[in-house]
Amino acid sequence: MTDEELNALFAVSWPDHEHVAFAPVHARSLAYVCAYESGRLVGYVNLAWDGRFHAFLLDTTVHPDHRRRGIGRLLVARAADVARDADVAWIHVDNEPRWDAFYRACGFSPTAAGLLRLRGGGEDPRR
Repeated sequence: MTDEELNALFAVSWPDHEHVAFAPVHARSLAYVCAYESGRLVGYVNLAWDGRFHAFLLDTTVHPDHRRRGIGRLLVARAADVARDADVAWIHVDNEPRWDAFYRACGFSPTAAGLLRLRGGGEDPRR
């Protein structure tokens, strides 16, 4: 997977996306999982972690033309398999309320969480 492929996927999936280099992100991740259809990147999730027992799902993304086909759930399930194999005890995800049903379908339980914004800008907490 290249930066160009991933930035193209994010550009059609996240309206305020700005081109980024993903190598520094992936260097600090336990894994990232991709989905391809006919050689084209259509799905992605990053599995960050603390190096021990906690992993964090970040940037779960499915191309708008490929949503509602189970790709997102498969990405999350594969990330969970990787975490389980690494002896991770917990996977955390922070999400907007509109994604609650998706993450519940993936097996997540709702929890209270806090968020401290360190930079101004748009509504996208991934930045």
